[in-house]
Amino acid sequence: AKTPRPLILGINGAQGSGKSTVAALLATLLKEGFGLRAAGLSIDDLYLTRTEREKLARSVHPLLITRGVPGTHDVALGIATLNILKNARSGDRTPIPAFDKAVDDRKPKTEWPVWQGPVDVILFEGWCVGTRPQPETALREPVNDLERWEDSDGHWRRHVNDQLKGAYRCLFALLDRLLFLQVPDLDCVFRWRLQQERELAQRTRTPSSRPSRLMDESQLRRFLQHYERLTRWALADLPKHADAIMPLDRNHQPTPLQITPF
Repeated sequence: AKTPRPLILGINGAQGSGKSTVAALLATLLKEGFGLRAAGLSIDDLYLTRTEREKLARSVHPLLITRGVPGTHDVALGIATLNILKNARSGDRTPIPAFDKAVDDRKPKTEWPVWQGPVDVILFEGWCVGTRPQPETALREPVNDLERWEDSDGHWRRHVNDQLKGAYRCLFALLDRLLFLQVPDLDCVFRWRLQQERELAQRTRTPSSRPSRLMDESQLRRFLQHYERLTRWALADLPKHADAIMPLDRNHQPTPLQITPF
């Protein structure tokens, strides 16, 4: 039977863990197995524009030029999109935000996909979806060289944590359930994310008037240091709070799903 109102399922997983693949598979299973219409939204598609992040870098902290951490998304856009989808009716058209990682900027609205009609399940995936703020004591010590040398006073990481306490808390409060893709370690995150970057490079290797911002291996290592703190925190914290956990082995294969009774 169809749900009386749309269910919002959050899917959290580290960089390269396969969140988009899991969301696409779930959408197919819900449609083919249960006749349910599942719409997808990625937190990656809510990134602020390059211009907006450049302003943040000047006014708050230089590290905010890099997309990824809480504080670099348009949270209001995410909340509005989820609420519009929840209330969509037959004949309604809901634009779904889209971000182009190859040029590190949001796509024009004319290029956003459009969801047609009502929805039964909303699959909201992202590396920090459902992540809770860290305790203040956890912010004192840097976790890598990026924090050690470029955030020596802790201003950036405290700003990120404040975002989780504020606007992102409102966004994640819309979730009805949370699925956590549990990676083995950060070495796997680098290997899997590097493979994604190479695949993206192959797909986007066409003449363009806009310069590509795809990363090589050394750039990716620095990029992932922006994510390391909250990735480690999620691995420690989310197993205690997620409704379901899908552990992944070192070959990127899922192991049996763990369901939390509710």
